[in-house]
Amino acid sequence: MTTLAETQAVLRSADAVCFDVDSTVIKEEGIDELATFCGVGDEVAEMTRNAMGGAVSFKKALTERLSIIQPSREQMNKLLTDHPPCLTEGIKELVGQLQRRGVEVFLISGGFRSIVDHLATQINVPLANVYANKLKFYFNGDYAGFDETQPTAESGGKGRIIARLKEERGFKKVVMIGDGATDLEAWPPADAFIGFGGNVVRQQVKEKAKWLSLFRFVSSQSGRTPLNENSSTFAQHSQRHSKLHGTNIIRRHTLNVWAGLPLPC
Repeated sequence: MTTLAETQAVLRSADAVCFDVDSTVIKEEGIDELATFCGVGDEVAEMTRNAMGGAVSFKKALTERLSIIQPSREQMNKLLTDHPPCLTEGIKELVGQLQRRGVEVFLISGGFRSIVDHLATQINVPLANVYANKLKFYFNGDYAGFDETQPTAESGGKGRIIARLKEERGFKKVVMIGDGATDLEAWPPADAFIGFGGNVVRQQVKEKAKWLSLFRFVSSQSGRTPLNENSSTFAQHSQRHSKLHGTNIIRRHTLNVWAGLPLPC
């Protein structure tokens, strides 16, 4: 297991960074939004919490939730036009900064390909770098299930994708960033894991991640003076948050400083 310092070092030198999507790249859980859109939100929300916390296998939870939602192709398309997912503040700038450093960025999601592809185009991630679940529809557009052969359809799938990327693309250092149990599972083979708690904090991730960012990504376009990680202000903030949350809790300043973004104080 990597230490906090080792995690920071890996992020500085990573040649690939993989982001979870729901509650990380976007503020919400896509399947919960779809369920609400289809009129079954309350029934599905608790299942999602259990799945993200690792209480049940991801595949079982996905199957059960989709059997309740039964989304049609028309509903999926209408969700994107009428209620598009909301990007987490600063994610597009963070992705751009990583890419300018020559880092390959991937989206690895237990969500649905049609939604994740839409998000990828918004933050300039190539569609070839997207891994997500694929829904199936009958000729009339009714729900017909999902592709259960996709690695993202089951627990441990994100780790298998990262292992394959390292083997096929030759990546030496890969970082996984996400909020849930399936993201934590990907470390290893990911060389480091950063828990993201800017939208929701999962207890399992809080306990096990060496680095947990509690704030949303910060845009580099704010025009405010960057916070120097060696400054007394930075040290005071870090000490305060360590006392409140434990030494593994690192705030927005650290995550973005190590990623190469200038940050507001």
